[in-house]
Amino acid sequence: MKPITYLMIILFIVSCKKESKNTKLSGAVFGTSYSVIYDNEVNYEKQLDSLFYVINKSMSTYQDNSDISKLNRNEAFNVDNHFIKVFKASKSIYRLTEGAFDPTIGVVVNAWDFGPEGAVKDLDSVKINNLMQTVGLNKVGLINEKIIKRNSETRIDFNAIAKGYGVDVIAEFLEGKNTKNYLVEIGGEIRAKGLNVEKKSPWRVGIDKPNFDGSQSVYKAISLTDEAMATSGTYRKFKIDKNGNRYAHIIDTKTGYPSQTNLLGISVIAKDCMTADAYATAFKSMGIENVKRFLQSHPELKAFLIFENDKQNLESIAINGFPVD
Repeated sequence: MKPITYLMIILFIVSCKKESKNTKLSGAVFGTSYSVIYDNEVNYEKQLDSLFYVINKSMSTYQDNSDISKLNRNEAFNVDNHFIKVFKASKSIYRLTEGAFDPTIGVVVNAWDFGPEGAVKDLDSVKINNLMQTVGLNKVGLINEKIIKRNSETRIDFNAIAKGYGVDVIAEFLEGKNTKNYLVEIGGEIRAKGLNVEKKSPWRVGIDKPNFDGSQSVYKAISLTDEAMATSGTYRKFKIDKNGNRYAHIIDTKTGYPSQTNLLGISVIAKDCMTADAYATAFKSMGIENVKRFLQSHPELKAFLIFENDKQNLESIAINGFPVD
């Protein structure tokens, strides 16, 4: 009778085993929304809110008392570790992309009426040239936790990298709690680890289709495991000139003028979301051929480019093994 007894014990253990469940948290942050899913019954909402508060206090240009706002007003003080990490990463990517990624370009973006502060009235080449004198992350340094600016009018804006960094901070917090499976998303920037335990399958994430009418639809869904992905688009903010040419909200960091591009959507996969976020922004202004060349020497990055061909139809390119399942 022993085999039957053993079988009954095994069946009892299996039947009593709890079905895997995810905890799902969501809310508003950084002027957008966040969603965090993880295989742990503990509710970390208060801890996440605390982390978001600290990041905002460090790098939000929308808060007058944030470190970055004080820095932009030339108030001298030491910056925190969050700021230092993002600044060092920005410097590295600024150099590697030869300035295509530049957190000091915001003043010109605003001047062209693509930013939150409104346009410069009667913008002309003289005003653009004057503004461009303040642009360039090479004009900013870090010495003993203190930011030094060569030009007092230079303004730093980490909006093109801060969401990705926020995703990493939350992901690393969860890993510190020994969480093996999670998906963290802030404003479309994503980092995933392990599996979706409820569905017993890899995490599935969508890439938006470029829709000029403001509607949302999925162009492609992919699986993401132990990596991060950030997506940047040129189709939501654009202007059309008197000749019918469409200009995206991408400002050429070398000229100060809007870039005309057929590149509509850029998704980048990297090991961390801060890196993916910054490169997705940089690639917008580099153009398809330059992005291809750049990625030949950076196999650690995967990219998916959506663009308009000569017939104004959508095409796409997957580079460095970007998953297109």
